[in-house]
Amino acid sequence: METRFLETFLAVVQHGSLAEASRRLGVTPAAVAQRIQALEDEIGLPLLARSGRRVKPTEAGLAILEKSRRVLSEVRQLKGLAHDDQAFGELRLGAISTALTGLLPHALRRVFDTTPGVDIFLLPGTSAELYNSVLEEKIDAAILVKPPFPIPKTLHWELIRSEPFVLLAPPDLANIPADTLLREQPFIRYDRSNWGGRLADTYLQSQRILPREWLELDSLEAISVMVEAGLGVSLMPDWRSSLFDNLRVARLSLRNAPCREIGLLRPRNVPSARLIQAILDAIRL
Repeated sequence: METRFLETFLAVVQHGSLAEASRRLGVTPAAVAQRIQALEDEIGLPLLARSGRRVKPTEAGLAILEKSRRVLSEVRQLKGLAHDDQAFGELRLGAISTALTGLLPHALRRVFDTTPGVDIFLLPGTSAELYNSVLEEKIDAAILVKPPFPIPKTLHWELIRSEPFVLLAPPDLANIPADTLLREQPFIRYDRSNWGGRLADTYLQSQRILPREWLELDSLEAISVMVEAGLGVSLMPDWRSSLFDNLRVARLSLRNAPCREIGLLRPRNVPSARLIQAILDAIRL
């Protein structure tokens, strides 16, 4: 049995779609279907069934799901042991959107340039989604916002950067106090379902500020562009990216500003520890 068949099966189950699995794996939908068919032929039972537009595991598929994850984990561990003196192998890394556009691009370029034999799969998502993926061992590690609850002892958290919240405003409003802008200007809220958005909401409550809300978005990139267009102000972490550093916006400091802590979360005993460390070292250069 080829491990890529199991990898493809897990990708289809995770994303609920052969097309999405093909996009994530970088192969054609026909290749995904062929791998699933080969796996089903070898096991002798159907493993996937369609439910509307989604694909779900059958009872047989559910029966082999966790074991398949363990087999792939053990294969990655064997590869790591064979290359014990260097970072090597495959890493399934999750990342929030601002890490994908800010922290990771140059770091990954350095890793690929200096470390041969590396294969990295990136999974975008919210911090809550990525936290659950790490906890369920669907991915090896994730760069996310620090959870607003105690982290289990089975997981290791390493801080990468701390981002103080600022008030993002159009440049022509830069000379007006931040508290005044928050009370008088249309407010574009950082989605409270995100852990970072909860920090912003807690700050507003602590300052007894009731903003004039009209939008609530889960993308800091989208919020930044809205502010640049003069559509309002926003409370957000002072994140940086080459794509957005040239935005025509003012970043105003806040009294007693909270901080969004960005770090890497991983299981304590993960086979790809050396590769994870190589990425952290590259981020900090």
